Amino acid sequence: MIEVTRKDSKESTENLLRRFSRRVQQSGLVITVKQGQYFEKPISKRDRRAKAIIRTQRKALKLKKIKLGQR
Repeated sequence: MIEVTRKDSKESTENLLRRFSRRVQQSGLVITVKQGQYFEKPISKRDRRAKAIIRTQRKALKLKKIKLGQR
């Protein structure tokens, strides 16, 4: 459970809310909840790794094109 307390009585609600949302993002809680939202067929570790490798290669290629000004 993620808890955020006020640092002092003068801290604004916006700052408190910002610190809370940052903690939630850093904990990875939102990602795990979204992953469990829909059923996903179990795939083998081999397939999962292959997809991850392809995804990282595509991302690197996209960043390279952006840096070269081709996109």
